[in-house]
Amino acid sequence: MSAAELLSLTASQALSRIEAGELSSDEYFDAYAETEDGLNAYLWRADAGEEGANPAGPGREAEEPAGSVSLRGLPVAIKDIFCTEGIETTAGSAILAGYRPPYTATAVERLADAGARVLGKTNMDEFAMGSSNENSAFGDVLNPIDHQRVPGGSSGGSAAAVSGGLAPWAIGTDTGGSIRQPAALCGIVGLKPTYGAISRYGMIAFASSLDQCGPLTRDVTDAALLLNVLQGRDPRDSTSVGIADGVELPSREDLGGLRFGVARDFSHETEGVERGVAASFKATLDAIERLGGELVDVQLPSAEHGLSAYYVIAPAEASSNLARFDGVRYGMRNGEEDGLLAMYERTRAAGFGPEVKRRIMLGTYALSSGYYDAYYGQAQKVRTRIAQDFAAAFASCDFIVTPTSPTVAFERGARTDNPLAMYLSDYFTVPMSLAGIPAISIPAGNAEPDGGGPELPVGFQIAGPAFSETRLLDAAFALEQEILPVGSSASRPGPTGLMEGSG
Repeated sequence: MSAAELLSLTASQALSRIEAGELSSDEYFDAYAETEDGLNAYLWRADAGEEGANPAGPGREAEEPAGSVSLRGLPVAIKDIFCTEGIETTAGSAILAGYRPPYTATAVERLADAGARVLGKTNMDEFAMGSSNENSAFGDVLNPIDHQRVPGGSSGGSAAAVSGGLAPWAIGTDTGGSIRQPAALCGIVGLKPTYGAISRYGMIAFASSLDQCGPLTRDVTDAALLLNVLQGRDPRDSTSVGIADGVELPSREDLGGLRFGVARDFSHETEGVERGVAASFKATLDAIERLGGELVDVQLPSAEHGLSAYYVIAPAEASSNLARFDGVRYGMRNGEEDGLLAMYERTRAAGFGPEVKRRIMLGTYALSSGYYDAYYGQAQKVRTRIAQDFAAAFASCDFIVTPTSPTVAFERGARTDNPLAMYLSDYFTVPMSLAGIPAISIPAGNAEPDGGGPELPVGFQIAGPAFSETRLLDAAFALEQEILPVGSSASRPGPTGLMEGSG
């Protein structure tokens, strides 16, 4: 097969060919390792033919196996927030430049146990703080569809690599939309699992009660396959519980008998949603009805306050988590000759970028004496109300649908001086993170930006109750087949039998 033909295969299609003896895993890995990264999507990449691309060594004691899935040497891109033993891990920050962890994140270990090989570490917004991938200390990531526009963030490097043909699939992290939003802007699939479905051990923490690992893939089948390998309980992470019945490959052909909730005040009719995004959303609702699904009105009265609550809770947790970066134990160290306090100040001043400093200051203020109850305590009450609203809505529907992002990919630099405009990029994704429920973004066609220009990808978000991943993926798969153009890689039927006996 030519290199172009190899790169056009989804991961599950390549796996089927490897299992059938029609393709060598080394050949497939090398095809990606030899591609030129013109997007600044990677911070580290394995060389073609490299045997040491797997940082997870033997001798670990796993409480649960990754399942019966064998990934047979398939390459996978890893967001640079996951620790990889012996391979530089920076979380996109200058303060960790040159840091090589002595251990590997559980998510990466599970991939290695299943036979995957690490293709590279992907660029990201510093410490996962951002919605455009313009906050990396190592330069912007470019949107593969239009290099003048952002790929979204903070998992923009992973999304750009998958969309741009630099990786067959990748993993990222989602705190308030950092998998789903870049997936939407780059025209791929992004899944945020239920909080606790995948271990957070070895993920450099941003906001511990929100951070969750998840897949970015070209189609829903690949997302299911990757999730099945990643999910599971980990004794090193007390918040991880796995998915009780595992994850099955999606196969549903219609949406008959399923009800999809639409909150009119939290969907395409919301102020700020671009006309093209709204039109795409309505067209996808029509596709749901063509497939036999029923649209029902639901109420999410607290969802509009999700962004406000999130930007109190997440910075508060970040201010605590990032206190460990002080120049003492690892990473950058500046000013030690002038005493301990000077070292702290100079190391953090030089090592942290503007957005990280902004959020640390916000979080520290919200947690300070006299303001804790007024800000952090109140935000937690809003979080509880949002979770209750979702629970009430799911009593009358199976899933809730929204646009993934209010806009298509915006131009680089357009929002860097306006933090509020940047934060609004996550308007539709944050409530699901606060509620801890799973949500997936799938490509839903293209739309022209309100200001004019080329048509760009639009994402459609489907959210379900906690631990409903198999049903969620099944519904997304059926809809994917209906709305994607015939002949696209994601519209071709996936292989069968890849996960027999898994779970």
